[in-house]
Order: sequence, then structure tokens, then C-alpha cells
Amino acid sequence: MSHEAYAQAQQRSANHRDAEYRAFARATRALIEAEAKGRRDLKELIAALHVNRSLWGALAQDCASPENRLPEETRARIIGLSRWVASYSSDVMRKQESVEPLIDVNRIMMDGLSGKAAAAQ
Repeated sequence: MSHEAYAQAQQRSANHRDAEYRAFARATRALIEAEAKGRRDLKELIAALHVNRSLWGALAQDCASPENRLPEETRARIIGLSRWVASYSSDVMRKQESVEPLIDVNRIMMDGLSGKAAAAQ
């Protein structure tokens, strides 16, 4: 692979990570804002949970694709997390659980996408 082709492939990969990071940042910000208002604005909470659940659903769908290049174990873990996000989001609505665990998981994903997790090791 030529140097230019390698640089282009690396740029595409970085662009995907950046886009995923931004999507997680938007979803996380919506969850934080909804949590700050408590149960006073149920419509905002439902919207934030929907955005977050949709993000994780899209991620799981991508990981289920045979074209996905992530290691199989990583893909399986992301799909498992997506299932947990869907289930826990329902618990937030029904049982009035805290949104904080969803925010924590999103932040961990953001750290991984930004390279902070690798730097910490």
C-alpha cells in the first residue's frame, strides 16, 4: 500500500471515529440535561433516552454486519451493551432509575473513541 493510500485509509478511519464520538457526545449531553431536570420534563427525558437507544441500536446493527472489521469479541460486547442500554432505558422510564449509568457507559465509549482508554493503559 502506498503512503498516500495508507494516509487516506487512516483519515477515513479517523473520520468514522470522530463521527461516532460526536454522536455519543450529543446523546450524552441530552441525557445529562434530562437528568439535571429530574422527572419534571418527562418529554425531554423520553427524547434523550430515544436518541441514546437509537445510537446504540445503530451501533449494534453495524456490529452485526459481516462487513464490520472489528474483532468478533469486540462486536459481541458492543451488541451486548446495546441490549443492556435498551433494557436499562426501559427501567429508567418504568422504575425511575437514574440515567447516570447510561451516561457513564457513553463516556467510556467516548474515551475509547478518543484514544484516552489506550493512553491510560
